[in-house]
Amino acid sequence: MQRLLAIMARLRDPDGGCPWDLEQDFASIAPYTIEEAYEVADAIDRGDLPALCEELGDLLLQVVFHAQMASEQGAFGFDDVANAISEKMERRHPHVFGDATHDDAEGVLREWDAIKRAERAAAGDADTSALAGIARGLPEWQRATKLQHRAARVGFDWPGPAPVIAKLEEELEEVRVEFAAVAREPGDAAARDRIEAEIGDLLFVAANLARHARVDVGSALRRANQKFERRFRSMEALAASDGTGLQGLSLEEQDRYWDLAKAREDN
Repeated sequence: MQRLLAIMARLRDPDGGCPWDLEQDFASIAPYTIEEAYEVADAIDRGDLPALCEELGDLLLQVVFHAQMASEQGAFGFDDVANAISEKMERRHPHVFGDATHDDAEGVLREWDAIKRAERAAAGDADTSALAGIARGLPEWQRATKLQHRAARVGFDWPGPAPVIAKLEEELEEVRVEFAAVAREPGDAAARDRIEAEIGDLLFVAANLARHARVDVGSALRRANQKFERRFRSMEALAASDGTGLQGLSLEEQDRYWDLAKAREDN
């Protein structure tokens, strides 16, 4: 750890450091931090432990980078970051580091939320909503799930998946109606706005259905992306083996290659 901290300090040294690293600030590094977190998730999805080790290192470097920049401003250093999270973890696990007891994970989550609310109140945050504290910088699918989880904890939730599926069908029909309106008036800005709103409602309910199924939306979407990419690449390979390419083929001909790719995968 000390070696890594020393490397980062050297990279940021105005006297002989790396020009690229020296040009960076919190805002410019933030996208890389997010990207590295997704790389970690991808390695986990693939079950690739050597890659996971490497990607965790890349993610750790992001923490070190931000801490180094903060240290240069006299704000905080890496030790402060490590101490802060250590104190938080002990404070939020009184059933492990204190006298509290819980029989199940749900009890732990309820106390975690109660402790977070108390922390926000102590910091002067006057927002007492059950939805308080959900970061606005999260990917929207993740924020949707968190909003739904919080609402469910105070009882505002569908009793099971059946009414969620019914709502999903209702929202899909509303999307169909708005698509028809856009088709009639392609230049109508109000119609475009309505269809965006309806598609948003559809996606929000789909996220809720995933929550009821105890399926992580991000993981499910990653699997769908991976499946599409795998099959599309197989389509390209099949078309190339026939001495052609997908470009210029009719949709019907492309669909034939898609079906072949699916059949190859199923076998």
